[in-house]
Amino acid sequence: MRVKNKSIIVTGAGGGIGEGIALRLAAEGARVIVNDINAALGEKVVSEILRAGGDAAFFKADVTKSAEVKALVDAAVQRHGKLDAMVNNAGWTHRNRPALEVSEDEFDRCYAVNVKSIYLSTVHAVPALRANGGGSFINIASTAGVRPRPGLTWYNGSKGAVITTSKSLAAELGPDNIRVNCINPVFNPTTGLATEFAGGELTEERLAKFRATIPLGRFSTSLDVANAALYLASDEAAFISGVCIEVDGARCV
Repeated sequence: MRVKNKSIIVTGAGGGIGEGIALRLAAEGARVIVNDINAALGEKVVSEILRAGGDAAFFKADVTKSAEVKALVDAAVQRHGKLDAMVNNAGWTHRNRPALEVSEDEFDRCYAVNVKSIYLSTVHAVPALRANGGGSFINIASTAGVRPRPGLTWYNGSKGAVITTSKSLAAELGPDNIRVNCINPVFNPTTGLATEFAGGELTEERLAKFRATIPLGRFSTSLDVANAALYLASDEAAFISGVCIEVDGARCV
């Protein structure tokens, strides 16, 4: 088992990519804290992990609230005696539309969920990782931060911020044996935000338009992203820090 007994938090793990990551890490021996703002969805993921013989517990927290992120980290340390990794997966996007049509509230929410959450996880998880002799952050960014599409300007900018922040943190936290990496998935039509990302109903015509930009000819899946997260969380990636792995079928080439 590649992450046996590692204590790992996965935010936004009640469905989609986060659920896939939590399931994959648990299957490889991790002791997972499943986080989401939706308790019913999070508990469902925990139940699935437990039925498969894995180790998981649910903790409800809003990743934009400092006290709640601190409580989330504390819960992992109290349950497992340590924290080895934090997967910052929780994300949000405004609907695909012209930049001037996105409201200020939508802009604020986009940056709070996608960027402020990275700040808060750093503030509260770094002390726990230092106490453990090191560990890692895995931040789920997006190909949108590398090759932005029109209509998602403020979302694109937030993911670009995640990428740059992750690289800066990798340089700053390296002396503490803390690794910081990103994963950049391409469009996944099965996630809860897919309709907003695409700008409307996922018709075959709209899906074909997105698919045509991916040289491998298909969309990313939660398992594709989860496999990358598993590698970055494992000791196999002990010397990997400050990188972004594009899980995108060559979309960003």
